[in-house]
Amino acid sequence: MAYSSPSRYSVLALRHSMLALTVAAVVGCSSSTVNYKQSADSALTEITHWQYQQQDAVDITQLTELIAIPELTSLVEQAILQNPSLQQTAISLQIAYAQQGVAESERIPQVSGGFNAERADGDTSYKTDISVSWELDIWQTLSDEVAAADMDIKNSEATYQGARDALAANIMRSWLQINLQQQLITIEIARLAVLENNENFVLSRYRSGLGALEELDNARTSSAQTRATLAEKQETLAKNQRNLGLLLGHSTGIEVGRDFPNVLQPLAGLPEQNLGRRPDLQAAYAEISAAQYRTDVAYKALLPSINLSASLTDIANSPSEALLTSPVWSLLGQLTAPIFQGGKLRSQIEIAELTTEQTYWAYQETLLTAVNEVENSLGQEQSLKRQQQHLNDALTSAKRSEANYQTKYRQGLVDILDLLTVQQQTFDLQSKLTQATYNRLVNRIDLGLALGLGITTDNAGEAS
Repeated sequence: MAYSSPSRYSVLALRHSMLALTVAAVVGCSSSTVNYKQSADSALTEITHWQYQQQDAVDITQLTELIAIPELTSLVEQAILQNPSLQQTAISLQIAYAQQGVAESERIPQVSGGFNAERADGDTSYKTDISVSWELDIWQTLSDEVAAADMDIKNSEATYQGARDALAANIMRSWLQINLQQQLITIEIARLAVLENNENFVLSRYRSGLGALEELDNARTSSAQTRATLAEKQETLAKNQRNLGLLLGHSTGIEVGRDFPNVLQPLAGLPEQNLGRRPDLQAAYAEISAAQYRTDVAYKALLPSINLSASLTDIANSPSEALLTSPVWSLLGQLTAPIFQGGKLRSQIEIAELTTEQTYWAYQETLLTAVNEVENSLGQEQSLKRQQQHLNDALTSAKRSEANYQTKYRQGLVDILDLLTVQQQTFDLQSKLTQATYNRLVNRIDLGLALGLGITTDNAGEAS
């Protein structure tokens, strides 16, 4: 039986078939990976309602709308331009834009030129060449890398927005903290005035032989303790003023008013809308997208690549003659495919897949934290409201009791310790009520952040 060798066309057909099978296998493996973006979307839509119901909540979109004070809004705008930490985040965003430009440039033909001189056997020759190289993006690998870089930019943009929002919230909290310390100082000054008045009254009774030395010591002890507390709160106030200045990029403290401003309670709407506008969730989602694109790139590294190159070369005996006066053109095409790299490419695929899964779980953690923050703030709003009501009732009763004990002490019906105890209770309740009011106002700022309220300003200092 005669043997006939396979034709050239059958060999080429076999090669093409093998290449097609390789491409189909790689693309099939890439498409079979888990769609973590879809899983993230599903996780967000599963949250349909909040546990707590609100009263007197206001539907607003800007964080600065919570406190309608032009001076405070101006401080926020200054901080966006001058806060060193925020400026570093803005530069990180600029770096992300530059890195995206690097990825984009890989899709454009590369041109390079050279000029050199060689001397052999006493003769000098000069060579000039210009070469153009271009990798054909037949598998959209470079497009995937550019898409991943775009997602990195979205990540950085969301991170920058989150840093801006956090900075604005910190300034608002610092403003309220200064209000708090000023009011606590006022309470301590009033406490000290009452105690000093008691001390003088006890001293007058003691000199008249109507009181005991122990009463005088007790009165002086209470006054001295209050002076120590007052000194501590005054330094805390100064520290808070310096901290506010630090947020603004200043080295000096900032003074603000004494009274608490009106802070609105933001309305918690649909969870998907509220949480969807949170910068941290947007950044985490962009990370998933970037990781999935890079997983596709890792799979496509198994596929052949086609590179085209063209060069224009001229060799002459003098530099002027070598300036491409009689150039020689050459055009080359190169097809390369990975055959054996010790499992490197498969390991890179595994790393890319695990990285994508890791970003998904990071998103899940961020989502759960976001939900927890909203629920905690909504619960705190109701709890602090009840605390304020109970403290108001207690303070009203304490003031009546203090007036009665004051009268009884002057009549000699109770001793100084009883009077001091009632007076201290009254001032302590005033401090607790002030602290509870502060906590409730700050909680509303926390709620605004948890609901994804941000800030937009005309001079926001956006990275270009």
